[in-house]
Amino acid sequence: MQAGTDIVVNSWLELQAALFDHSWDPLLGRFRSSYVYRGSWNKSYDLSTSITRVGPQFERLEPHILRNFRKYAHGTAPQDDTIWNWLALAQHHGLPTRLLDWSYSPYVALHFVTDLLDKYEEDGAVWCVDYVKSKQYLPPALLDAVNDEGASVFTPEILAPVSPTLKKLGSFQKEDFVLFLEPPSLDARIIQQYALFSMMSDVKSELSSWLRQHPELFFRVIIPAKLKWEIRDKLDQANITERVLFPGLAGLSQWLKRHYTHSK
Repeated sequence: MQAGTDIVVNSWLELQAALFDHSWDPLLGRFRSSYVYRGSWNKSYDLSTSITRVGPQFERLEPHILRNFRKYAHGTAPQDDTIWNWLALAQHHGLPTRLLDWSYSPYVALHFVTDLLDKYEEDGAVWCVDYVKSKQYLPPALLDAVNDEGASVFTPEILAPVSPTLKKLGSFQKEDFVLFLEPPSLDARIIQQYALFSMMSDVKSELSSWLRQHPELFFRVIIPAKLKWEIRDKLDQANITERVLFPGLAGLSQWLKRHYTHSK
Protein backbone atom coordinates (compact mmCIF):
# COMPACT_ATOMS: atom_id res chain seq x y z
CA MET A 1 0.00 0.00 0.00
CA GLN A 2 1.50 3.32 -1.07
CA ALA A 3 1.29 6.06 1.54
CA GLY A 4 -0.34 9.37 0.70
CA THR A 5 -2.63 7.82 -1.90
CA ASP A 6 -6.37 7.40 -2.31
CA ILE A 7 -7.54 3.80 -2.36
CA VAL A 8 -10.91 3.43 -4.07
CA VAL A 9 -12.73 0.29 -2.93
CA ASN A 10 -15.51 -1.38 -4.85
CA SER A 11 -16.67 -4.08 -2.44
CA TRP A 12 -16.93 -4.88 1.26
CA LEU A 13 -13.98 -7.27 0.96
CA GLU A 14 -11.79 -4.64 -0.71
CA LEU A 15 -12.77 -2.26 2.08
CA GLN A 16 -11.62 -4.72 4.76
CA ALA A 17 -8.29 -5.19 3.00
CA ALA A 18 -7.74 -1.44 2.70
CA LEU A 19 -8.51 -0.84 6.37
CA PHE A 20 -6.71 -3.81 7.91
CA ASP A 21 -3.89 -5.00 5.61
CA HIS A 22 -1.48 -2.47 7.12
CA SER A 23 -2.06 -3.60 10.71
CA TRP A 24 0.45 -6.47 11.00
CA ASP A 25 3.24 -5.67 13.49
CA PRO A 26 6.21 -7.99 12.80
CA LEU A 27 7.94 -7.05 16.06
CA LEU A 28 4.95 -8.16 18.12
CA GLY A 29 3.83 -10.90 15.78
CA ARG A 30 0.30 -9.53 16.19
CA PHE A 31 -2.19 -7.43 14.26
CA ARG A 32 -1.73 -4.09 16.02
CA SER A 33 -2.38 -1.08 13.82
CA SER A 34 -0.35 2.11 14.23
CA TYR A 35 -3.11 4.09 12.49
CA VAL A 36 -6.03 6.18 13.64
CA TYR A 37 -9.13 6.79 11.54
CA ARG A 38 -11.57 9.58 10.75
CA GLY A 39 -14.62 9.12 8.54
CA SER A 40 -16.37 11.72 6.41
CA TRP A 41 -19.55 11.34 4.37
CA ASN A 42 -17.99 13.57 1.66
CA LYS A 43 -14.62 12.64 0.18
CA SER A 44 -13.93 16.29 -0.68
CA TYR A 45 -13.85 17.44 2.93
CA ASP A 46 -10.47 18.33 4.36
CA LEU A 47 -9.30 18.15 7.98
CA SER A 48 -10.08 21.72 8.96
CA THR A 49 -11.10 22.27 12.57
CA SER A 50 -14.20 23.88 14.02
CA ILE A 51 -12.29 26.91 15.34
CA THR A 52 -11.51 27.96 11.75
CA ARG A 53 -15.21 28.38 11.04
CA VAL A 54 -15.90 31.09 13.63
CA GLY A 55 -14.75 33.80 11.24
CA PRO A 56 -11.76 35.96 10.31
CA GLN A 57 -8.86 36.12 12.77
CA PHE A 58 -10.06 32.98 14.50
CA GLU A 59 -6.55 32.50 15.86
CA ARG A 60 -6.99 35.63 17.99
CA LEU A 61 -10.37 34.43 19.24
CA GLU A 62 -9.19 31.01 20.43
CA PRO A 63 -7.83 32.12 23.85
CA HIS A 64 -10.91 34.27 24.50
CA ILE A 65 -13.30 31.43 23.67
CA LEU A 66 -11.43 29.03 25.95
CA ARG A 67 -11.09 31.56 28.77
CA ASN A 68 -14.84 32.22 28.78
CA PHE A 69 -15.63 28.53 28.55
CA ARG A 70 -13.53 27.92 31.67
CA LYS A 71 -15.19 30.87 33.40
CA TYR A 72 -18.79 29.81 32.82
CA ALA A 73 -18.23 26.04 32.98
CA HIS A 74 -16.47 26.23 36.34
CA GLY A 75 -19.16 24.12 37.99
CA THR A 76 -18.32 21.22 35.68
CA ALA A 77 -14.54 21.60 35.75
CA PRO A 78 -12.46 18.55 34.83
CA GLN A 79 -10.73 16.72 37.66
CA ASP A 80 -7.29 18.05 36.70
CA ASP A 81 -7.32 21.78 36.01
CA THR A 82 -5.02 21.82 32.95
CA ILE A 83 -5.66 23.55 29.64
CA TRP A 84 -5.59 20.16 27.91
CA ASN A 85 -8.40 18.73 30.04
CA TRP A 86 -10.39 21.91 29.49
CA LEU A 87 -9.76 21.75 25.76
CA ALA A 88 -10.93 18.14 25.61
CA LEU A 89 -14.05 18.99 27.62
CA ALA A 90 -14.79 21.94 25.32
CA GLN A 91 -14.41 19.83 22.18
CA HIS A 92 -16.60 17.13 23.65
CA HIS A 93 -19.43 19.62 24.21
CA GLY A 94 -19.23 21.27 20.80
CA LEU A 95 -17.14 24.37 21.48
CA PRO A 96 -15.06 25.46 18.45
CA THR A 97 -11.49 24.28 19.08
CA ARG A 98 -8.32 23.31 17.23
CA LEU A 99 -8.98 19.62 18.02
CA LEU A 100 -10.19 16.98 15.56
CA ASP A 101 -11.91 13.75 16.55
CA TRP A 102 -10.34 10.40 15.59
CA SER A 103 -10.86 6.79 16.54
CA TYR A 104 -8.60 3.79 16.89
CA SER A 105 -11.45 1.83 15.28
CA PRO A 106 -11.87 1.89 11.48
CA TYR A 107 -15.46 0.71 11.98
CA VAL A 108 -16.27 3.75 14.10
CA ALA A 109 -14.87 5.87 11.26
CA LEU A 110 -17.11 4.01 8.80
CA HIS A 111 -20.10 4.82 10.97
CA PHE A 112 -19.52 8.51 10.38
CA VAL A 113 -19.20 7.90 6.64
CA THR A 114 -22.66 6.30 6.60
CA ASP A 115 -24.70 7.81 9.44
CA LEU A 116 -26.48 10.45 7.32
CA LEU A 117 -28.99 8.79 5.02
CA ASP A 118 -29.55 11.94 2.99
CA LYS A 119 -25.87 11.91 1.95
CA TYR A 120 -25.85 8.47 0.36
CA GLU A 121 -25.53 9.91 -3.14
CA GLU A 122 -22.04 11.23 -2.35
CA ASP A 123 -18.74 9.38 -2.12
CA GLY A 124 -17.25 9.29 1.37
CA ALA A 125 -13.75 8.76 2.73
CA VAL A 126 -11.83 7.41 5.69
CA TRP A 127 -8.62 9.23 6.57
CA CYS A 128 -5.98 6.85 7.95
CA VAL A 129 -3.01 8.43 9.75
CA ASP A 130 0.02 6.68 11.23
CA TYR A 131 0.14 8.30 14.65
CA VAL A 132 3.27 6.36 15.65
CA LYS A 133 5.33 7.62 12.69
CA SER A 134 4.01 11.14 13.23
CA LYS A 135 6.08 11.32 16.44
CA GLN A 136 9.23 11.85 14.39
CA TYR A 137 8.12 15.44 13.70
CA LEU A 138 7.64 16.34 17.37
CA PRO A 139 10.10 18.76 18.94
CA PRO A 140 12.66 16.99 21.18
CA ALA A 141 11.09 18.05 24.50
CA LEU A 142 7.69 16.62 23.56
CA LEU A 143 9.20 13.52 21.99
CA ASP A 144 11.16 12.83 25.15
CA ALA A 145 8.07 13.33 27.30
CA VAL A 146 5.94 10.82 25.40
CA ASN A 147 8.80 8.33 24.94
CA ASP A 148 9.60 8.43 28.66
CA GLU A 149 6.08 7.11 29.23
CA GLY A 150 6.55 4.40 26.60
CA ALA A 151 3.64 5.93 24.71
CA SER A 152 2.87 7.09 21.19
CA VAL A 153 0.06 9.48 22.09
CA PHE A 154 -0.23 12.11 24.77
CA THR A 155 -2.59 12.35 27.69
CA PRO A 156 -3.16 15.64 29.52
CA GLU A 157 -0.98 14.29 32.35
CA ILE A 158 1.95 13.70 29.97
CA LEU A 159 1.55 16.96 28.07
CA ALA A 160 0.90 19.46 30.88
CA PRO A 161 4.30 19.33 32.65
CA VAL A 162 6.27 20.01 29.47
CA SER A 163 3.71 22.28 27.77
CA PRO A 164 1.25 23.89 30.20
CA THR A 165 -0.25 26.33 27.65
CA LEU A 166 -1.21 26.61 24.00
CA LYS A 167 1.33 29.41 23.61
CA LYS A 168 4.08 27.14 24.93
CA LEU A 169 3.03 24.38 22.53
CA GLY A 170 3.59 26.68 19.57
CA SER A 171 6.95 27.91 20.82
CA PHE A 172 8.94 24.65 20.66
CA GLN A 173 9.92 24.96 17.02
CA LYS A 174 9.24 26.97 13.89
CA GLU A 175 8.04 23.97 11.87
CA ASP A 176 4.45 22.83 12.40
CA PHE A 177 3.77 19.48 13.99
CA VAL A 178 0.80 17.38 15.01
CA LEU A 179 0.30 15.47 18.23
CA PHE A 180 -2.40 13.04 19.24
CA LEU A 181 -4.11 13.45 22.58
CA GLU A 182 -6.19 10.86 24.42
CA PRO A 183 -8.92 12.66 26.37
CA PRO A 184 -10.01 11.74 29.87
CA SER A 185 -13.08 9.50 29.99
CA LEU A 186 -15.52 12.37 30.26
CA ASP A 187 -18.46 10.08 29.56
CA ALA A 188 -19.33 6.77 27.93
CA ARG A 189 -19.33 8.30 24.44
CA ILE A 190 -15.56 8.79 24.43
CA ILE A 191 -15.05 5.26 25.68
CA GLN A 192 -17.45 3.65 23.23
CA GLN A 193 -16.04 5.53 20.25
CA TYR A 194 -12.44 4.54 21.13
CA ALA A 195 -11.71 8.22 20.71
CA LEU A 196 -8.71 10.49 20.63
CA PHE A 197 -7.93 13.94 19.24
CA SER A 198 -5.37 15.42 16.89
CA MET A 199 -3.98 18.88 17.56
CA MET A 200 -1.74 21.09 15.43
CA SER A 201 0.96 23.17 17.10
CA ASP A 202 -0.34 26.27 15.33
CA VAL A 203 -4.08 26.90 15.33
CA LYS A 204 -3.78 28.33 11.80
CA SER A 205 -2.26 25.10 10.42
CA GLU A 206 -4.55 22.67 8.64
CA LEU A 207 -3.84 18.98 9.16
CA SER A 208 -4.65 17.69 5.67
CA SER A 209 -2.30 20.26 4.11
CA TRP A 210 0.41 19.28 6.60
CA LEU A 211 -0.11 15.58 5.85
CA ARG A 212 0.32 16.14 2.14
CA GLN A 213 3.78 17.48 2.95
CA HIS A 214 4.42 14.18 4.77
CA PRO A 215 2.69 11.59 2.55
CA GLU A 216 4.37 8.67 4.30
CA LEU A 217 2.05 9.29 7.27
CA PHE A 218 -1.35 8.75 5.71
CA PHE A 219 -3.65 7.34 3.07
CA ARG A 220 -7.36 7.67 2.37
CA VAL A 221 -9.93 4.99 1.63
CA ILE A 222 -12.56 6.31 -0.79
CA ILE A 223 -16.06 4.91 -0.24
CA PRO A 224 -18.18 5.03 -3.41
CA ALA A 225 -21.80 6.05 -2.86
CA LYS A 226 -22.97 2.69 -4.21
CA LEU A 227 -21.34 0.91 -1.24
CA LYS A 228 -22.82 3.00 1.55
CA TRP A 229 -26.00 0.98 2.12
CA GLU A 230 -24.12 -2.32 2.28
CA ILE A 231 -21.58 -0.86 4.70
CA ARG A 232 -24.34 0.63 6.84
CA ASP A 233 -26.27 -2.64 7.06
CA LYS A 234 -23.17 -4.62 7.97
CA LEU A 235 -22.12 -2.09 10.60
CA ASP A 236 -25.58 -2.38 12.12
CA GLN A 237 -25.23 -6.15 12.21
CA ALA A 238 -21.83 -5.71 13.92
CA ASN A 239 -23.50 -3.44 16.53
CA ILE A 240 -21.67 -0.29 15.39
CA THR A 241 -24.66 2.02 15.80
CA GLU A 242 -25.73 5.28 17.41
CA ARG A 243 -27.25 3.29 20.27
CA VAL A 244 -23.75 2.04 21.16
CA LEU A 245 -21.59 5.00 20.12
CA PHE A 246 -23.85 7.65 21.71
CA PRO A 247 -25.15 5.99 24.89
CA GLY A 248 -28.39 7.50 26.11
CA LEU A 249 -31.84 8.27 24.80
CA ALA A 250 -30.63 10.61 22.06
CA GLY A 251 -28.39 7.93 20.55
CA LEU A 252 -31.14 5.34 20.89
CA SER A 253 -33.57 7.62 19.08
CA GLN A 254 -31.09 8.35 16.28
CA TRP A 255 -30.46 4.65 15.78
CA LEU A 256 -34.18 3.75 15.67
CA LYS A 257 -34.97 6.60 13.29
CA ARG A 258 -32.26 5.52 10.86
CA HIS A 259 -32.85 1.79 11.30
CA TYR A 260 -36.51 2.04 10.34
CA THR A 261 -35.98 4.44 7.44
CA HIS A 262 -36.17 2.59 4.12
CA SER A 263 -33.73 3.25 1.29
CA LYS A 264 -35.03 5.27 -1.62
